[in-house]
Amino acid sequence: MALTSVASKTVATDTGKSYVIPFVLVTSLFFLWGTAYGLLDVLNKHFQETLNVTKARSTLLQGAYFGAYFLIALPAGLFMNRYGYKKGIIIGLLLYAAGAFLFYPAAENLNFNFFLLALFILASGLTCLETAANPYISVLGKPESGAFRLNLAQSFNGVGSFIGPIIGAALFFGDNEQGGNLDSVKLVYIIIGVVVLVIAGLFVRTPLPEIIEEDSHAIAGTASKPLFKHTNFTNAIIAQFFYVAAQVGIAALFINYCTESGNGIDNQRASYLLSISLILFTIGRFVGTALMRKIEANKLLTIYALASVVLSLVVVVSKSLFSVYALMAIFFFESIMFPTIFALGVKDVGVHTKKASSFIIMSIVGGALMPYVMGLMADKSSTSFSYLVPLFCFLIVAWYGWKGYKVKD
Repeated sequence: MALTSVASKTVATDTGKSYVIPFVLVTSLFFLWGTAYGLLDVLNKHFQETLNVTKARSTLLQGAYFGAYFLIALPAGLFMNRYGYKKGIIIGLLLYAAGAFLFYPAAENLNFNFFLLALFILASGLTCLETAANPYISVLGKPESGAFRLNLAQSFNGVGSFIGPIIGAALFFGDNEQGGNLDSVKLVYIIIGVVVLVIAGLFVRTPLPEIIEEDSHAIAGTASKPLFKHTNFTNAIIAQFFYVAAQVGIAALFINYCTESGNGIDNQRASYLLSISLILFTIGRFVGTALMRKIEANKLLTIYALASVVLSLVVVVSKSLFSVYALMAIFFFESIMFPTIFALGVKDVGVHTKKASSFIIMSIVGGALMPYVMGLMADKSSTSFSYLVPLFCFLIVAWYGWKGYKVKD
């Protein structure tokens, strides 16, 4: 009811037309891929132990997951340009389910490479969903409330994200899964596959409006401008690359950092701390969404990014319970970064919206590359030292919120 009430006020167009039902239905997709991502970071540590892989090799899970975004985002955007958002969403859900079901034979064979393939297919589906849902939410209403609307929807991505580690802590690190037994992994992903298929059925049966991104800025002359002449868009690609690199790297080695901090934290407790961190992430989304009613999105982005830089420095130089708390606090401040960068990046691009969305989603490849760099640093030096990488990344995000977001003629 609360979501519907808020949505009714923020998804009305200038003509008074309301898109409440499409908004609520598409927002459910954010929850789905949040859950998939929340499980991913628990799998890193789980596979290090059950499949005997190094920290660097375990981050190939992030490589497969976010590599799919890089390879599939543009074809997904082209598909939706031709066939529309609804068909893109349905294709995405079917790929998501297929990847989830492939976890069963991968676990049966204890094959890490097979897991990478299954995760790539699953993430290809998520890429289609994200390429469709982000711009779809952005245009379901007035342009000036696009960042607020997207942050609201992304908040439910956070809800799914903190549920994932809770599931992983209870099942993957429980007494029932030791010595290479991956039965819990099989069960979790079969259930996910079934749920996703049910939701795909709902989308097939539910009529959705196809939003046409007519250029509402034609008077200002921004419509005819080539996409890559929009500096807010090109800079958003850079900022999103480094933001996702930071977010994914922080979460990928979170459990390692906690267990190595010398505070008696084991895998299961570290997984619960990761879940709490993702709750902070979710709270940060809702708080940030509320603050955007009073503070301009770019200014809030800069403030949150600078706070993340300071906290990252604490994580690097200290190795104590306080540094664990600092690491957890980063999740709160990074919460608004993805949707805010995205919304600022597609602002005023008019008819280029779907293509712009594809390129910004492609920049998520930062999440495939940087965690591996962090893994190598962690293997050769220490996990705390590897957190210099997200510190640098947050400086780039702060620059975007300060100057890079501006729309130049």
